[in-house]
Amino acid sequence: MLISSRGATLIELVVSIAVLTIVVVTLLTLTSQSTGRSVDPMIQEQAAGIAQAYLEEIMQKGFCDPDFDFDADPATPLDCPAQCAGQVCQAGGCRNSGSAQEGLRGLYDDVCDYDGLSDSGAVDQNGTGVAGLDQYTIDVQVEDDAGVDLNGLTGAAGQAALITITVSHPAMQDEVRVSGYRANY
Repeated sequence: MLISSRGATLIELVVSIAVLTIVVVTLLTLTSQSTGRSVDPMIQEQAAGIAQAYLEEIMQKGFCDPDFDFDADPATPLDCPAQCAGQVCQAGGCRNSGSAQEGLRGLYDDVCDYDGLSDSGAVDQNGTGVAGLDQYTIDVQVEDDAGVDLNGLTGAAGQAALITITVSHPAMQDEVRVSGYRANY
């Protein structure tokens, strides 16, 4: 007569532990990878908000520098749409004859003044740091060359400029980039 045993052998126990260990390690690895790759949504949204705020500030400024005088005669001020026939941000466009980037951010009065702006930490339009946003890096680029084409309005003809704001944060894997066109009207 055969007696049935109700236990597990040592081999079955070791194999079960090994299988469970593999499953647990795999699940923990997948969880930690997805957690490490996900950015806090608040940081991502804040970066988008910062980029939008910078773009709005720049878009409110004039296309041509108000200090520019086409014929160097104060009696005949610049008629920007008609007289700006070259790249707006380049010498020979609407920035020559002493017209240059303003020294302080609070004095910026045209889109070209912002070209090359790089802030470590978000700041307001007067250059004052915004509390809690010091880990963001903001870079501004203003393009006004032949590559800028807004439905036939080109940068090379002094008709349009492309403004690109790039915001990064140490916790974000990818940068947030917002662009907008400013036309000469």
